[in-house]
Amino acid sequence: MLLHKGETLFHQGEISGLFHLKSGLLKIVRVHEDGHSFLVNIIVPGERIPHHSLITPMPNHGTAVALVTCEVEKVPAQEWYAELAGNAEKSLEIALLLQTKLRMMQQRIDQLTEVSPADKLRKLQQWFDTYISPAALTDILTQDEIGQLIGLRRETVNRLLRGARQAEGRR
Repeated sequence: MLLHKGETLFHQGEISGLFHLKSGLLKIVRVHEDGHSFLVNIIVPGERIPHHSLITPMPNHGTAVALVTCEVEKVPAQEWYAELAGNAEKSLEIALLLQTKLRMMQQRIDQLTEVSPADKLRKLQQWFDTYISPAALTDILTQDEIGQLIGLRRETVNRLLRGARQAEGRR
């Protein structure tokens, strides 16, 4: 199935089944009772989601929204879980998927633990360049979402982006 930018794959709280992101990028947002949403994860090509349902089905922790045009394949959940029950190789496949996601989260922790706000933003931009180049990070995420990913206020993100544009203009 094809999802276009801004379209929703699944909603928080639903049990939607499993999906394989073949191309594109998805964001996972968590909506709080007051209506405020918070960006909690970025899904990249090759991932099967939701991660917490790879072994047993559970309600979705967040809502998945396309950041760019995405090709998504629905994974037949009953077949997935039945194969998992009797196939050690399938269990290894899931373990490797989760290991890859943990390594990605370690990279995100590295971004968050940078001391300088500018370094946090730079590392996030470098990571996103792997998936979106030549597009810019601000073509994909809002300043609020960028701030949520790296633990900065939107105003700080705005100041850093403005400073980077001015520095490029002087070159």
